[in-house]
Amino acid sequence: MNYVNNQSEKKVSVRNSNLELLRIITMLLIVAHHYVVNSGLLDVNGPIQMNLLAPKSLFLLVFGAWGKIGINAFVLITGYFMCTSRITMRKYIKLLAEVMFYKIIIYFIFVLSGYQAISIKELVFAFLPITSIGQGFTACFLIFYLCIPFINVLIKHLSEKQHIYLLLLLLFTYTFFGTIKFLPVQMNYVSWFLVIYLIASYIRLYPKDLFSNLIFWKWATISTFVVSSCSVIVGALVSPILERDMTHFFVSDSNTFLAVITSLSAFMFFKNIEIKSNKIINTVAASAFGVLMIHANSDVMRRWLWKDVLHNVEVYSTEYLVPHAIISVIAIYVICTIIDYIRIYTVERWFFAIYDKYEGKIILTFKEVESKICKKFHIKE
Repeated sequence: MNYVNNQSEKKVSVRNSNLELLRIITMLLIVAHHYVVNSGLLDVNGPIQMNLLAPKSLFLLVFGAWGKIGINAFVLITGYFMCTSRITMRKYIKLLAEVMFYKIIIYFIFVLSGYQAISIKELVFAFLPITSIGQGFTACFLIFYLCIPFINVLIKHLSEKQHIYLLLLLLFTYTFFGTIKFLPVQMNYVSWFLVIYLIASYIRLYPKDLFSNLIFWKWATISTFVVSSCSVIVGALVSPILERDMTHFFVSDSNTFLAVITSLSAFMFFKNIEIKSNKIINTVAASAFGVLMIHANSDVMRRWLWKDVLHNVEVYSTEYLVPHAIISVIAIYVICTIIDYIRIYTVERWFFAIYDKYEGKIILTFKEVESKICKKFHIKE
């Protein structure tokens, strides 16, 4: 990690509103995914599995099919920007502080309200940014973020041909086998984010005419979304025949072929559309990660939100299912964005007003500790 203080980083940066719009859409897709998969609708005895071919079930299956695709798109945006940037201590602390703020505050809100019983284990977990590394997005993203400086060194010293060969090797390993299921792929998001990052960095570092072809990527986006939707419907049709759940077989995880090509197509399309810097889009997009941190904070939050507040399973049997799903997703996004906007302009500002006073000393301390360790173990700096 680069410890150097970058004063320009403290200023509001001008972001491309086209990719910021994709960031918003991506998070909406992830919320829609959670509406279906975290609510009990897909449980073995849930309403979808009990009425798999009903129009309502098919709607929900397609409605919630885009979570893994959304994760890919989110990391593609990160890779596209960060492959030519650097990770400073301030950037990482900002990310970590956001994660910890919501973990701690939401935990105590549930405890103090009596909704969640206090326990030593859960109390300790509330103060730990990482409690497991597997397919949980937040913990893996925190670890992956620390890897970016090293990945950038690798990318910088790869030739274009080597970059392509490395991508082909990793995509063959993770995506080919991850799609055909011939050889099980034991994957966690830290390693998979590396693959996505390499794709995004290649696009950024080695521009091609094809990469800028808006018409091509528009139709590629439409086509892949249609094919992905059809794969879900066909999966539902063949599930009773094969006596196994095939509904999300081709988009079940981020490394499957359809998840990769759909997210890549959408990313390339939004990369090429022209949207002037839009303050509203950029402001809303700045809270996209906060939306995730709030609504998917914990199992307790998932139970409270989808089961006790929105009653997704009960709504399935009513005629209001479709508007309920759409309005719920939009409402959650709006409410979480407002909450995070308040956090950014209050807690985060107060925190960094204090942090900025001591940043120089903190960086100096880290450098001194680092230097002593290197000298003690004869490590070349």
